[in-house]
Amino acid sequence: MSGDTDLIKLYSARILELAADIPCHVRLDAPSTTVKKRSPLCGSTVTVDLVLEDGAVSGFGQDVKACALGQAAASVVGGAIIGCTPRQISTARDELRAMLKDGGPVPAAPFDGLEVLKPAAEFKNRHASILLTLDAASEAAAHLAETQPA
Repeated sequence: MSGDTDLIKLYSARILELAADIPCHVRLDAPSTTVKKRSPLCGSTVTVDLVLEDGAVSGFGQDVKACALGQAAASVVGGAIIGCTPRQISTARDELRAMLKDGGPVPAAPFDGLEVLKPAAEFKNRHASILLTLDAASEAAAHLAETQPA
């Protein structure tokens, strides 16, 4: 029963607030690229639309079908990603993965709001859902950085 109690504590009021108010939760009408990611473990999916101008994100939209933890991660990312470079996004993804899997530090600003998900490190079956938005955004930004003229 202790595991159930720990899981209930994981879904803190802050995580539920973030999950209930996801910025950029509407798909873009004319994205430069779209990436959809799915977690085979839990079935969560995230579709990310991205526009990159002058080497930074100028447009971001997302459709999130995930647990509250995945939604909270999408909320933090949606509130932080505009103005970020592809490198910042991939760094944030790598830092979030290290925080969850290796006890690493919280991702650097502007993604430091992901600290709220630090308690999820103990729940390995939730990691994929938490990482979905940054995985998709990182892939989309890298694709655009490679295909758009500098």
